[in-house]
Amino acid sequence: MKFIVPVGLIHWWYSKICLYLAMWAKLNKISLFIFPLGMRKLLLYLQNYQTQISITLLFVVSLIFIVYLSPREVQFKYEFQKGKPWLHENLVAPFDFSILKSEASLKEEILKTRLQKTIFLKFDDAFSAKATATFQDDLATAWAEARKEGRFQDSLNGGLYAKLQSLGESNLKEFYKIGVLQPSDDPFFEDFGQVLLVKDKVSQPVELSQFYGIQSVVEKIRGRIKDSLSEEQAGFLMARLAANIRYNVFYEKERSEKYLQNQLDQILPSRGAVLSGELIIAKGNLVDDERFAKLNSLKSVYEGSLSGVRSYYSLLSGQILLVGILLFVLFAFLNQFDKLVLEDISRLTFILVNILLMVLLASIVLSFNAGLIYLIPFAILPMVMRSFFETRLALFVHLVAMLIIGFQVPNSFEFIFLQIVAGVFSVLMVNNLYRRKDLFLTGGKITLVYAVSYFSLAILQEGSVKTIDYGVFAYFVGNGLLTLISFPLIYFQEKIFGFVSEISLLELSDTNNPLLRELAETAPGTFQHSMQVANLTENAIIAIGGNALLARTGALYHDIGKMQSPMYFIENQSTGINPHDELSFEESAEIIIGHVSAGISLAKRNALPDLLIDFIRTHHGTSMVMYFYKQYIRDFPEDKAASERFTYPGPKPFSKETAVLMMADTVEAASRSIQNPDHDKIDQLVERLIDYQINDGQFENAPITLREIRSVKKIFKKMLMNIYHVRIKYPD
Repeated sequence: MKFIVPVGLIHWWYSKICLYLAMWAKLNKISLFIFPLGMRKLLLYLQNYQTQISITLLFVVSLIFIVYLSPREVQFKYEFQKGKPWLHENLVAPFDFSILKSEASLKEEILKTRLQKTIFLKFDDAFSAKATATFQDDLATAWAEARKEGRFQDSLNGGLYAKLQSLGESNLKEFYKIGVLQPSDDPFFEDFGQVLLVKDKVSQPVELSQFYGIQSVVEKIRGRIKDSLSEEQAGFLMARLAANIRYNVFYEKERSEKYLQNQLDQILPSRGAVLSGELIIAKGNLVDDERFAKLNSLKSVYEGSLSGVRSYYSLLSGQILLVGILLFVLFAFLNQFDKLVLEDISRLTFILVNILLMVLLASIVLSFNAGLIYLIPFAILPMVMRSFFETRLALFVHLVAMLIIGFQVPNSFEFIFLQIVAGVFSVLMVNNLYRRKDLFLTGGKITLVYAVSYFSLAILQEGSVKTIDYGVFAYFVGNGLLTLISFPLIYFQEKIFGFVSEISLLELSDTNNPLLRELAETAPGTFQHSMQVANLTENAIIAIGGNALLARTGALYHDIGKMQSPMYFIENQSTGINPHDELSFEESAEIIIGHVSAGISLAKRNALPDLLIDFIRTHHGTSMVMYFYKQYIRDFPEDKAASERFTYPGPKPFSKETAVLMMADTVEAASRSIQNPDHDKIDQLVERLIDYQINDGQFENAPITLREIRSVKKIFKKMLMNIYHVRIKYPD
């Protein structure tokens, strides 16, 4: 039975081994020298190239499982369907071959042979003489007993006895000569075409109706003798005859069945031949019944001739090369356009596991009924991928998976065309969904896409709506309904792999979320600040490229730690009382810095994803609480180690989204302190603050370029001017 081992399991064990060996080796510097030189080199190699080795292992394991799940039958390189045009070049017979009868035609011929079968009857030649002698002995015994009883005393010197004997023998011989047939309850005896009677080792056709049964013989003899004998005499004779009439024609079951089997064995699977060089079909011709039979015959001969050990290994080699090329293209695509995904083994494992699941489903269905292939909701693959990755990657993964499966299914072109169209549509549809309730419309939409695509392709190929197989549309309806499982599938995969889908981000970004509602009630100023930062961050990420939804959601939660002490943050101080006036500079800095750790704890208690916690952790990076630090240094200039107590623990932003959030958070907060904001003030503020962060090295771990930062600045300036209703001054 075919099965799948989780691909990530191999990487998990490998990582654990490397981790434990590395921890052991790092206990002290001498530990490495415990190992022999070759072992030390191996450990260092495993440690230094862990990611590359894991990627290679995932590639090899995926290749093995996909090839294992692939069928081992050689496939005819031409695709064709009865009643549709031949889309390939002119096909000429490469060799002589017989035209095979269709399965329906062959079944019909076999059924006809069975219904017109011949049954054999055996005539027992010696039986007539034996039966007559037995009758004579029985009649003599019965006559003697009757005489003793005083019956038939008026008969003349035995003349009656001779008459009875003569009548009995003559009738028996007459009926035995024609035949008394033994009945049979064998079903084989019921339906037949002709009857052959074997007599004197010679068989001749007869009618079954010509034979007698025992009861019919008795009735006929009784009718014949009733006028020749008295009632008593006739009754005496009939009693003796009835007791001695036996069958002399018997049904030969074994011979009949053997004869039928010989007839069935003589039915040929073919009906004519095609000679080498003969044109089978020309491009554009309709595949009618005759051409379909020839094409099927060529396909059968072609696939049958390539069986055997050598062909098996040739086929296996071809499958390994084909699947290997497609997986290599996928890995090359990731290396070129999304290297972070390639180097993140959990994400790479996630992609490969989903591809293997699709291949496994296709393999199971194809092993039972290839016609059910359109019932599998392949469109869930790009939908799941799009929930965690960008559109381009989701479509490419879907394309690779469908190409792998497409080489296994009948009518590959039609299959790949329909799946690519449905896959593209499903990705666009997921990209535009904002509520889970809207997701239930996806089944109907995908069904419609399949139906329209199939109908269009069928019209193009066949040129008529009459020959379209409308039964396929039922599969499309089932496919659309099964597509709904993609959403619970996304949920479970989120939990298994620790990812965050866009659907979850959509729900978390809803301001009716309990945690955000609590923020709005407890720290309304912080909530408004977070909303403004979310808008700035989202628009900037849209401009430079990135996950805008993730950036917006992270921005909404980045300051939730301020709920612990909301009045110590200026945006929440509406009464004019500043509690920092009662604290030392160090205590104030500790409270301000503490909102990061408080936010992380609160996020974990509310089960926020790690991806969002990263925004809380990095939104101040390793910057300083500059106001309180300067105040402290002014009073205690000799304290050289004071900077550490006024510095956020970090880490620095390590993604484009977290870097933009840091900029937006700083700029939005500082913009509130501008007196009479105008274009120049906002421009200078944005430039000064972001340049300071650049010079401070806050973005050195983030994959963001100076060009992208310039774009971010422009977005911030434009949005801040709109917020504060600043008009641009033009020269007179």
